[in-house]
Formats: sequence, structure tokens, C-alpha cells
Amino acid sequence: MTKHARTLVLLGLLGGLALSAWPAAAQTTPAAAPPSWKQGLATDSDATSKIAPVFPPPLPIPADKLPVARLKLPPGFNIEVYASGIANARSLRIDDKGIVYVSSRTVGKVYAIVEKDGKRTVKTIASGMHSPNGIALHNGTLYIAEIERISKIDNIAAVLDNPPKPTVIYSDLPSDEPHGWKFLAVGPDNKLYFNVGAPCNICMPPPTNAQLRRINLDGSGAEVIARGIRQVVGMDFHPVSHVLYFSENQRDWLSEDAPQDKLNRLLNPGKDNFGYPYCHGGDLPDPQFGWGHSCDEFTKPVAQVGPHTAPLGLRFYTGQMFPAAYHGAIFLARHGSWNKTHKIGGDVVVVKLNPDGTVKSIEPFITGFIVDNNYIGRPVDMEWMKDGSMLLSDDYDGAVYRITYGPQKH
Repeated sequence: MTKHARTLVLLGLLGGLALSAWPAAAQTTPAAAPPSWKQGLATDSDATSKIAPVFPPPLPIPADKLPVARLKLPPGFNIEVYASGIANARSLRIDDKGIVYVSSRTVGKVYAIVEKDGKRTVKTIASGMHSPNGIALHNGTLYIAEIERISKIDNIAAVLDNPPKPTVIYSDLPSDEPHGWKFLAVGPDNKLYFNVGAPCNICMPPPTNAQLRRINLDGSGAEVIARGIRQVVGMDFHPVSHVLYFSENQRDWLSEDAPQDKLNRLLNPGKDNFGYPYCHGGDLPDPQFGWGHSCDEFTKPVAQVGPHTAPLGLRFYTGQMFPAAYHGAIFLARHGSWNKTHKIGGDVVVVKLNPDGTVKSIEPFITGFIVDNNYIGRPVDMEWMKDGSMLLSDDYDGAVYRITYGPQKH
């Protein structure tokens, strides 16, 4: 074999090796992106932290295993199981017939709890939905908020046994999964109010996100009424002033002890900006986005409610069963922290207001959902029954509890 021939053979072999190696190199799978809850890590040590979101048991807890006996309430108050076996029980609404509607964000269903002849039955009235966290009732119509649409079922109480497919009324919404789930409320102006969360832990959100909107009951007339809001999972209107109060969850991975989650009120619809992503908790500039801004530029919270406590559902008390000291107060469910080594929250607090609507005090109401730094339940939302008693949802245990005041009936 000539020298030229040997060179050609060698080049062929090297080329073959290169080609055989190329598919393997070309097909190397890039490193998987971190989950959305890990976005915004403040330090390298956070990347190896064992702190992570808390997931519920795979199945709802049986009624006889629910933690009501371990929960603590003020003297004279009682708590009992109202319904169980409702996976990921989230938002609550009650109609004038006493039917209780319950959403399930992770299971994609909406349920109705119907009581007849002293027996309660749970019916599935919608399924296969995309995080239907928010529900609202108005004149017999049930409104359901998924991530990218809001729909309705008319005359829902009459069609529980054969509910139709919900009719979409509004779909001009982002499809972002992070903070995409919504809370839904009907205001005194007969409009639907809802949140559009930031699509991240911390980022510069697009103009379609990090805001509150309202629409007419037919889906028309959409308007942004507040900006600078990371995520809202609870809101209610003051029974006298009609001012909107809402909870807001602040960013993670900045510190275990900051920022403070918030209770806000909307005094200037269409003008108020609550600071995200520039300022958190009303007083803590963001290390990345806060440069060149002061927290004083933005609308202050009416109260700080603890770092990473995850305030969710809230309701003004307008019933007559509870003592007079609770009338007009806000009951607020704190779902409980995950972005902390030592858990806090996991309770319901009562927020008492001054005559001008500012906060006078925040006091514990139901405690005991955290035992030995582990959850035995996580409160989400509350609603009032006709007799003034409270219903409280627990998405960790898949249950709804009833809280009453006064001697128990046996």
C-alpha cells in the first residue's frame, strides 16, 4: 500500500469515528430546568436546600382520622367535620338553598355538598378542568375560574344531577402555570373580580400579569384595577365601605424571615400599585429589581401577616352566631409556610379593624395545624352558613370543617 493510500485509510477511519460519536454528542439531553418554585434562588447554598413545597397525602384523610380534636379555638367555639373525602378542597361558596360548592385546584374538579334528610352527599359537577381554583355564585349562576378561562353554569342548583358543560364567558388570559390559579369574587357592583398572578417567583412580569382585573358578569368590560401584585388567593369586600381587601403571597428564596406576606386594601382602583417586583412586604426592596426604586413609591399593605405564611382565603364576618367582638372582623386562613426551615402559619387568624378600615389587631383563632414542624392539615378558604357558623376548607386533608359558637347540641 502506498503512503498516499495509507493516509486516505487513516483519514477515513478518523472520519468514521467522528461521525459515530456525533449522534451521541448531538443527542445529549440538556440539563433539566429547575421547577418553577426553585426559580429566584438567592444564594448557591439554596440550590442544595431540602426546603421544598409541601404536598398533601395521595388520598383524602378518612373522616375518623381528621385532626379536629387537635385543633385549638377560643373558649366557646367548637369545630367538627362537615364533609370529608373531597380531594384538594379549596374555595368555598354557599347558595341560598344551603348547597356548598367546593373547588379542587389540583384534581381539576368542582363539587357540590348537598344535605337531605340529615345526610350529606358530595356530587361532582365539573371535571377535567385546568386548575379551577376560583368559584363564585350570583343569582343562582356558578362561575368557575381556570388558568386561562372563566366560565359559568346557569341555575346550577337545578342541574346538579346532570350538569351541562360550563359556558366560557372570558378567555383573554395568560396560560402560565406558575401562579396561574385564580380566586374569584362578585363585588357589590355585580362584577367578577379575579387575580392574574406573576408567572414566576421573581421576575419582571409582562403587562398581562401581576394584577387584579374585573369583568361584567357576561365577560365584557375587562379592566385592570390594580398592579404590582405577585399572587392573590383570597379577597372580600368590606360590608359597609365596600372597599376590597385581599391577601398577597410574597416572593420566596430571599430569606427565611423575609419578606412579610400581606393583607392589602384597594382604595384607588385602576391606580394602586402594590410594588411587585420592586418591593416586597411593603418595606423590603428586591435586590435585583429594586434598584432605583423606593418602597414608598407603592401602595402599602394594611397589615403584614408573617414571612411565607401564605395567606389565602379571607371573609368579613357578617353573621350573628359569633360574639359581638367578631362582627365586621376579617377571618384569614394562613395556609402555612414551605420556604422556611421552621414552619409558621397553618392557622386561621382574626383581623379586627379600626373605624377607618386600618388594622387594630391580629389574633389567633384556629391553631394546631402544625405539629412537630409537620402539617396535619392546611386551611384554605372559609364561608358563612345562614346560621352564622363558619365552613373552613382544608386542601391537605381533603375536608371541610364547621365552626360554631355556643353549647354543642347532642
